[in-house]
Amino acid sequence: MRSSCVLLAALLALAAYYVYIPLPSAVSDPWKLMLLDATFRGAQQVSNLIHSLGLNHHLITLNFIITSFGKQSARSSPKVKVTDTDFDGVEVRVFEGSPKPEEPLRRSVIYIHGGGWALASAKISYYDQLCTTMAEELNAVIVSIEYRLVPQVYFPEQIHDVIRATKYFLQPEVLDKYKVDPGRVGISGDSAGGNLAAALGQQFTYVASLKNKLKLQALVYPVLQALDFNTPSYQQSMNTPILPRHVMVRYWLDYFKGNYDFVEAMIVNNHTSLDVERAAALRARLDWTSLLPSSIKKNYKPIMQTTGNARIVQEIPQLLDAAASPLIAEQEVLEALPKTYILTCEHDVLRDDGIMYAKRLESAGVNVTLDHFEDGFHGCMIFTSWPTNFSVGIRTRNSYIKWLDQNL
Repeated sequence: MRSSCVLLAALLALAAYYVYIPLPSAVSDPWKLMLLDATFRGAQQVSNLIHSLGLNHHLITLNFIITSFGKQSARSSPKVKVTDTDFDGVEVRVFEGSPKPEEPLRRSVIYIHGGGWALASAKISYYDQLCTTMAEELNAVIVSIEYRLVPQVYFPEQIHDVIRATKYFLQPEVLDKYKVDPGRVGISGDSAGGNLAAALGQQFTYVASLKNKLKLQALVYPVLQALDFNTPSYQQSMNTPILPRHVMVRYWLDYFKGNYDFVEAMIVNNHTSLDVERAAALRARLDWTSLLPSSIKKNYKPIMQTTGNARIVQEIPQLLDAAASPLIAEQEVLEALPKTYILTCEHDVLRDDGIMYAKRLESAGVNVTLDHFEDGFHGCMIFTSWPTNFSVGIRTRNSYIKWLDQNL
């Protein structure tokens, strides 16, 4: 009996050691976040083990684990009709809210889920619940795009999927089918989905027939650049769940089918050092010393290497492509973008990407709302139901939907 108690105590101690990570005191529901992070880390480690044994690609395994516990079929309710279909060969899930009696035509949001361009799905419960809530509360049609993921495809195919589905939906006969007002269509996405939404908005500015088709864009903790992994938020939150800095760098390399040998060099900005000429012209577009307020910069210093590894950009030129990093787009492109909402979280390596994009858009004359949450962490907006319900998740979702309701 005594030995059993000792063994149990040892196992509990090991579990506590694995789960516990130091977190900022201001973050929402810290112990719940530790448990969520430990679960995700465990899934990552299992998928990496399977990959090391040569049994399957680690991202395919990880996504199988994620979707196995949450994927659900299209289920309608009295207030929201849900259907799975495809738009020009791209799978989508459409959520149709009830139209208001005084408005025969509904507004619409094209939504792009997050997941590092490699994980999650429009059909998992987190995004299904979010889009159902949006459709019901906005009396809107929500089109959630099931774009193809890494490693099935790599950059820029995810962008092509999103553009193809959106162009199809914006055809007059399709808008008419769903009873959507063509003047009240917006795009939105979170994390990597926010990246794709921002890229979509910019790509539309190059086509005259599409230039003014979108009324707004709403970007939730978007990932917007791959040039500087030492902004204040990358330095402050380098080890913060659910997106530590090294994981974000790996997602970028996965997206570009790059070599993991470059991870450590990129973490210290060796890929955009002063001797990498191709990066020189782009640095001013994400100069956080001028784009961020002093309350965000605090005492952090830029990390700029004099000599780096030019081979990284030579092998992965996509790192400097504005289609992948919308933050480095030219001023003329930004000037043509619609009204914008950007949600950022204090405890997130991507915080400064969003704040800098808001500043650049504002300087370009775009109407911008920056919605910052001091106790937020990356991914929090989709965590609104038990057992992964966070108070900041509910507050970010409500604030996001309120802005859409007032502006779409």
